Amino acid sequence: MLFPKKVKHRKHRKGKIKGIAKKGSFVNFGSYGLRVEGPGYVSSRQIEASRRAIIRYLRKGGKMWIRIFPDKPITKKGQEVPMGGGKGNVDHYAAPVKKGRVVFEIDGIPEEKAREALRKAGDKLALKSKFVKK
Repeated sequence: MLFPKKVKHRKHRKGKIKGIAKKGSFVNFGSYGLRVEGPGYVSSRQIEASRRAIIRYLRKGGKMWIRIFPDKPITKKGQEVPMGGGKGNVDHYAAPVKKGRVVFEIDGIPEEKAREALRKAGDKLALKSKFVKK
């Protein structure tokens, strides 16, 4: 699973994911990509599950790029903890993703195979996604 080696602040505030992605909204490295259709968080577990789905489908043919990195710590309090007592401990890391961001790219395989591989990867994400071409 992906997570940062070192962070400046251990716990972040939640914040808002507003607007449309300007950066990373086009397919740059490969020929085909998976674009997210709404804002939200993609956890490191979801990224890893999607990556495995793509790799299993490619079978040593083609190349894949992951265009996001989970660097935002998500905190969670333990079960049956009373209210108050401060912010909970870091549970996992996630990547905040705006609408229109390209999450995965692949190249070196035919379009039908790429479409199927990215569909399987999109099923692993918690957000709606769409297949895009360069």
